[in-house]
Formats: sequence, structure tokens, C-alpha cells
Amino acid sequence: MVTESQTAEIIKRRTRNTTLVRLARFTGLRLVALVATVVVGVYLTILIANMGGYVDQIMRNDIRERISQQVAAMNVTHPMSLEARQQLTQQLIAQDVKRLGLDTPFAVRSGRFLINALQLKLGTALNMVSDHGSRSVESIILERLPATLLLMGTSELFLFFFSVFIALILSRKYGSIWDKIVVTLSPTSAAPPWFYGIFFILIFAAVLRLLPFGGLVESPPPANTFEYALSVLKHMILPASSLIISSLFLSIYNWRTFFLIYSSEDYVDMAKAKGLAARDIERRYILRPTLPTIITNFALLVITLWTGATITETVFLWPGLGRTLYRAIGLYDTPVIVGSTIIYAYLLAITVFILDFVYALVDPRVKVGGGN
Repeated sequence: MVTESQTAEIIKRRTRNTTLVRLARFTGLRLVALVATVVVGVYLTILIANMGGYVDQIMRNDIRERISQQVAAMNVTHPMSLEARQQLTQQLIAQDVKRLGLDTPFAVRSGRFLINALQLKLGTALNMVSDHGSRSVESIILERLPATLLLMGTSELFLFFFSVFIALILSRKYGSIWDKIVVTLSPTSAAPPWFYGIFFILIFAAVLRLLPFGGLVESPPPANTFEYALSVLKHMILPASSLIISSLFLSIYNWRTFFLIYSSEDYVDMAKAKGLAARDIERRYILRPTLPTIITNFALLVITLWTGATITETVFLWPGLGRTLYRAIGLYDTPVIVGSTIIYAYLLAITVFILDFVYALVDPRVKVGGGN
């Protein structure tokens, strides 16, 4: 005869097994979906970067023009017959076409490119080089990464925490003069950062001559470490300010509205009726329910630091990943474009995967894998 304790243990064991099966199924399906998304996204990037294979034709024309000029220059110093020049031209063109893999059909090359990219074998750039003369895509990206992390990290992290802090304060003072000012100024975020950057350059660099036009550091760079850091900080003021100002008021407005929605819930009114302190109410009943959203925004912000601010970095001549990507697009340098994309895609997929489990930890209403 089965006792009540044995029955309870059996039910507990079955529940645990069911939970593990549900968790394993959810994890497997989520990984498959994310991998498929990454593969499709990277392959589309390869197709777009190559314009469906049209870039191959552009590269062939560039090779033909360059080789023809080289042979013509050689003919000046070492005269050759017309037939010899044509034969040498065709031979050199064939060598370059084979070296770049253009003799292989684009469909085959794009498949190989996709497999290598997924394995983080980024290869060599076609037209770009690092400051040390390396054509390795990995070297080019790693060389530009610190400048982007410095600029984007400083501006975006300041924007995030400052917006949340000010929005929380404004949610306590709904309808105040400061609240109305933020609401009024929120449409100014419709302008992109580079738009503000151009105005900042005109005002503070061209007219007032208080700050430099662009770049990372003075030329020549200061030898002293402290002076070097001050120079970098001085050069970073304008691009960082443009990134912050372009999104500041809209970000505050969004978070303020979000906090107001949760502060009007019935359980918040009940907590106020019980006489709980305002800070306790904010921490337990307003901030805690919004924690999944705050974590999501922060996590996505961190991975977007990799992308850089393409046009803003270009306007300020900031040597980061954004400007590198802009140059790569202009030079049709597919390996650099795909290299930046695959790293961002992996970071995004990993972040989304981890966030599903983080939600279950910070919010008891969320169950990984669904179910009751």
C-alpha cells in the first residue's frame, strides 16, 4: 500500500521530470530558432554586400583597368608587341581573378563565405588595411573596437542611467513644469546624432574655437599619458554630446511614461494606503515589475556598442567601427562588412537566449518553456 508521503514524493518527482523535459525542449527549440535567424541574417548580409554578385563584376573591371595600366607602364620601359601585351594582360588578369576567387560561381563562393563567417573565420579584407598594414579582418575590427567602445560606452551608458533616473523623478511629479519641458522637447529626438554633431562643430569648433573639429587625439599625440587622456576626452566631448542630446528627451519621456503606467496600478494604490514609504513603493512595486524591460534595454544597449555610430563617427573622423563600416561599404569590402555583422549577430543571439532565463529569475510570473 502506497503511503501519502510516497505519493507526494512520486508527484514531486514527476513534476520535476516534467519541468526538466519542458526546459530541455524550450532550450533546444530556442537554440534552433536563433541559429536559423543568425544564418539567414548573415547570408542576406553577404548577398546585400555583394549586390547579388554585381560587386564581382565591379572587381573584375577594376582588375582589368589596373592590369592594363600596369602593362602600359611596363611597355614604356620595355617595349612589347601588341600580341605580347595582350597575352601578358590576360595572364595577369587571370591570376588576380583566381587569387580573389572570382573564377568560382558566386553561389558557391557565398556558401563558402557563409560557412567561414559562422566559424568566425573572417579572412582578409579586399581593399582595407589596419594601421599596422594587416589585411586581416579580425585585426581591422579589433584595432577600431576600443575607440568605438570608448565613445559609445560613455555616451550610451550615461544616456541610459541618466534617463532612467530622471524619468523616475518625473514620474513622482507628473504635470510639473519639468515634466512639461521634457514632453515638449521629446520631438527634438527625431533628428539623428550627426545632425546635432554638425551644429556642434559649427558652434564650438568653427565659431567659438573651444573644441577640436574631430579625430581621437591631437596630432602629434602627447607623450605624457595624462595629457594624452585629456586630449582624448576633449576630442570626445562633441561626438558624445551629439549622441546623448539626440536621444535624451525622448528616452526620458519613454521611461517616464512607462513608470507612470506601473505607478497607477491598484497594488501601488493599496501600498500607499497602507502607509509604505515612497522609496519602498518605487523599489518593490514600480521598479521590480519593470526590471525585465530595464534589463532588456540595457542588454541590447551593451551589444549595440559594437556597431558604433556610422555617420556620427564619420562626421567627427572618429576612428571606430562605425567609420570603418562606412568605409567598407564605400569600398565594397565584403569581408569587413560581414565580419562586423556576424559578431553583432552572435552577440544578439546569445543575449536574447540568456534573457529568457533572466526573465524567469527576476520575474516570478515568467516560466521558462511556458506551461502552468
